[in-house]
Amino acid sequence: MSFTVVLVGRPNVGKSTLFNRLAGKKLALVDDTPGVTRDWRSAPAHVGGLSFTVVDTAGLEDVTDDSLEARMRRQTEQALARADVALFIIDARAGITPLDRHFANLLRRGKTPVLLVANKTEGKAGQPGMFEAYELGLGDPIPLSAEHGEGMADLVEALLPYAPPDDDAVEERADDGFDPSIPIGDQPEPEEDRSKPIQIAIVGRPNVGKSTLLNGLLGEERVLTGPEAGMTRDAIAVDWEWRDRRFKLVDTAGMRRRARVDEKVEKLAVADSLRVIRMANVVILVVDAGAILDKQDLTIARLVISEGRALVIAINKWDTVDDRAMALRQVEDKLESTLGYIKGVKVVTISALKGHKLDTLLDGVLETYTIWNRRIPTSQLNRWMEGVLEHHPPPLVEGRRVKIRYVTQVKSRPPTFALFVNKPLDLPESYQRYLTTHLRDSFEMPGVPVRLLLRKGKNPYADE
Repeated sequence: MSFTVVLVGRPNVGKSTLFNRLAGKKLALVDDTPGVTRDWRSAPAHVGGLSFTVVDTAGLEDVTDDSLEARMRRQTEQALARADVALFIIDARAGITPLDRHFANLLRRGKTPVLLVANKTEGKAGQPGMFEAYELGLGDPIPLSAEHGEGMADLVEALLPYAPPDDDAVEERADDGFDPSIPIGDQPEPEEDRSKPIQIAIVGRPNVGKSTLLNGLLGEERVLTGPEAGMTRDAIAVDWEWRDRRFKLVDTAGMRRRARVDEKVEKLAVADSLRVIRMANVVILVVDAGAILDKQDLTIARLVISEGRALVIAINKWDTVDDRAMALRQVEDKLESTLGYIKGVKVVTISALKGHKLDTLLDGVLETYTIWNRRIPTSQLNRWMEGVLEHHPPPLVEGRRVKIRYVTQVKSRPPTFALFVNKPLDLPESYQRYLTTHLRDSFEMPGVPVRLLLRKGKNPYADE
């Protein structure tokens, strides 16, 4: 068993830095700008022989209206209610502020146990603030430096009483699926293994309804939504089950055109979204029905395909469209003219706010995921190749024909094939595109990237 530790405190005290330290990965965005974190996010933590779930939250603000800050506070309170213990973090260098005192009073009256953490205590500058922390009435402060990793042993010792009895030893580390060094889609997985979650990234331009879609799938207000563009900053991953299949849904920040991205925090958020795309199995590109597949939508789609991820397009706010037949024709025309080399991309019309056709969207995700995982026996591939060479052989190069010896699938996710030829550099790109298209059509692999690698077969008489 494990337990849950939530990090709370006013903005810019180092909660996300400590979250990354405990998680062992740079999962949360960190910047000097207050209020970078808006939604709460969780990750497995393994520190000093202790295993638990750590939750990062938005900075606490003393507001209770319908503003963005108030909605962020309600999200934090939701995470706090689910936790086994809270770490109330203060900035020891800044000292105790009126906001610290206000929330310390609220936390004392709550049901969740609270441990006081004095962050940024490296050197002597933080000592006065750490001694001030005693007046908050939350017990002895735990001095640490999240940025430099100092004081982690004291933190583990303070958390030990909240660990379940069978948690004395280090638990086997769970794979959260977000190792930046290994793309999840490239890891081998048997097709029949349904125990591993399908990684789904929800991407798109700002304010098209990505977070609303995540909330609609989960059936709860898990992430912040609102009319403000750029609401989501961190990529928020949520484990979920549907029809006995496990999923990891990841909501991402809106991706604007690079020329319009000038703020540092937005640049970090977009970079985080790109990381999520590279590690996803299936990417749901959410587009606004009022501006279907504009230039930026198509740029994102091409990026997803170039990364080898499976793509599903969700046209959101479909309930607001008057001439739906005309809108669908526009979608087909744009896909044909810009993504014609990967025909058959699944397109689903939805209303994330009203929950319309979300099951249809998930059916399309599973169908695309199955195709993306497909493996074709070498014997079938070579029988197919014989027919292709008979009806449409490669063109002559300098009066000689390039010889294609055989073809085999070297990996799935995405389907990747090695074509062994005597002169790989002489096979025209136009013929390679013909083979890729014919391969996708013949073996029913619509809407997924198909890669063709040229290899030169070894000459058995080269050493004679």
